[in-house]
Amino acid sequence: MNKHIFNLSLTATYVPSDNQMDTLEVTVLGEDGWEPLELSTMTPGFLIYVYAMFTCQHLYLRTNGTERGLVFASSKGHILVETSAEWLLEKVDVDFQVNLAAGEASSDDVDYIVSRMQRCPVSKNLPAGIAVQTAVEFNHDR
Repeated sequence: MNKHIFNLSLTATYVPSDNQMDTLEVTVLGEDGWEPLELSTMTPGFLIYVYAMFTCQHLYLRTNGTERGLVFASSKGHILVETSAEWLLEKVDVDFQVNLAAGEASSDDVDYIVSRMQRCPVSKNLPAGIAVQTAVEFNHDR
């Protein structure tokens, strides 16, 4: 039996002072390539679950980045989720590349932010024993 694989991508820009989103676009990899994710009553429930995981991680990235004095200009993120044929989670990989408008992210800042992202309510409730990877890279928007 085949695994189920979900790929979502996120692109965001931010209001300069407080890391609130100015624009947000989420796409999903489908049979015909990358397509905008449009949530509706017809959206499959598991895709909504993956989106919830992704946006929860993004919220904690923004919130804890703000707490550490980092001002975001833009970000790109990606989530890959794999399940068994029976829809049991096996793997969750999340990564973000953030362009900073101001501030310097130390390795301590990155470790703190990643640890907080892994404690967002959706991620905190992932089953034990699955492979979970969270990564964040900060660059300066120049």
